Amino acid sequence: MVLWKNKTLKDINVTAETDTPKAPLREDFNICPDPSPLLVGPFRVEFSTPVSLVTVREKNPHLQEGGRYKPDDCTALQKVAVIIPFRNRDEHLRFWLHYLHPLLQRQQLDYGVYVINQDGENTFNRAKLMNIGYTEALKEYDYDCFVFSDVDIIPMDDRNLYRCFSQPRHLSVAIDKFGFRLPYKKIFGGATSLSKEQMLKINGFPNNYWGWGGEDDDVYNRVTHRGMTISRPDSAVGKCRMIRHTRDEKNEPNPERFERISHTQKTMDKDGLNSLEYKVVTVEKHVLFTKITVDVGEPIDENPQEN
Repeated sequence: MVLWKNKTLKDINVTAETDTPKAPLREDFNICPDPSPLLVGPFRVEFSTPVSLVTVREKNPHLQEGGRYKPDDCTALQKVAVIIPFRNRDEHLRFWLHYLHPLLQRQQLDYGVYVINQDGENTFNRAKLMNIGYTEALKEYDYDCFVFSDVDIIPMDDRNLYRCFSQPRHLSVAIDKFGFRLPYKKIFGGATSLSKEQMLKINGFPNNYWGWGGEDDDVYNRVTHRGMTISRPDSAVGKCRMIRHTRDEKNEPNPERFERISHTQKTMDKDGLNSLEYKVVTVEKHVLFTKITVDVGEPIDENPQEN
């Protein structure tokens, strides 16, 4: 359940607690205002009450097939593809859709949600799935911004804008799991955003991190090696909750992660978007999201120093 706090809603049409407010109709289609007048600030996030996809659909009547939305009274500031690397997390996905669709609509974004599902039982490869999501989303629409979000990360304040900035953006800066503090200064995981230009500048994500850990630090290194810095909202606006869970099978800690991270500068120009290989198995268009199931291949036994 979402509870609105500290906001006067007299000029916003809200029919239920999780309905998406609609701004008053305008006579023209100028650029949407920044910030959006629909933002409500902090809201409650809880996971004790199960969520159904039917309910989420009912609460988001303006969505188009594939989890697409754009404001009907102004032109969005950015076209945003939201990419979720995924496998066997259906309950978490329902919560994510329940909270994020209303938030993204209040932010007046032109957006689409892409769930990139890894097929089979091989070791999970989160970063490669995000490269695939970027590539597949661009086949459908001229997105200029890409938000990459783990399915278990839920923001608690809609002033935490899920869009792109002049520098790569770390969105999940204060997660309850870490006492609402940044665990370490170089962290760049959970939920992040990069523009199309920034993605191309760093050659996207590495494809060779199999299992848990390392890929976020590799991307941090890519960003800094290209002369960029990480931007963040403040810790109050950047508060998030994480859905607690045990680590998935076939996602054990990657024993090679520290060695690979130490060689980012050598490997980043050869391992990324320009070396991406995968096979699309199925594409499913749901009202709430586009689910793309992919075969990402198998780990290659190689020494990162030789790349």
